Amino acid sequence: MENNEKIGTIRSDAARIAREVASAAKLGPNHMLVIGASTSEIAGQHIGTSGTLDIAQELVEGIREVQQEFGFQLAFQCCEHLNRALVVERETLERYRLDEVAAVPVPKAGGSMAAYAYRTMADPCLAETIEAHAGIDIGETLIGMHLKRVAVPYRTELRYLGEARVTAARTRPKLIGGERAVYAPMPTVEGTCD
Repeated sequence: MENNEKIGTIRSDAARIAREVASAAKLGPNHMLVIGASTSEIAGQHIGTSGTLDIAQELVEGIREVQQEFGFQLAFQCCEHLNRALVVERETLERYRLDEVAAVPVPKAGGSMAAYAYRTMADPCLAETIEAHAGIDIGETLIGMHLKRVAVPYRTELRYLGEARVTAARTRPKLIGGERAVYAPMPTVEGTCD
């Protein structure tokens, strides 16, 4: 497949993956989805070696299409050169009372996806860490540190975006209690007390 053909399918594949994860995780306006991605890996290269803003644009815009449908908040993870900080809208930072850190992501320090997201947000800023309700990791960028406990792996129908492996997760509340604990509502049985 030619490079231009690959780029042409990134937006639709990214939207398809994000829509599937958002549906499985039941994401809505009070939820956050974290995205980690290596545009180098999407292009079939080693992580951190050949990222591009062209791929980043298609990726981010595909995911934003799904955000418009479901209403969830987005956080885009930077690379390790910015300690995997997250690009978010200032409104999201304030709403979730996140700790702000100071940097402006660029392709060589933060990554192409984070740099593109930062450039195209209304009021971008960086959060040091978050606890997202679900996440999509494209190219094995290690987003687990930014998920709420307890993370549940989710296998998307599309296992690759471009040449990058896709791993996703949703989260669930911690199960508490002992042997008598019940985790799902029980049907009412005739003759029992309510």
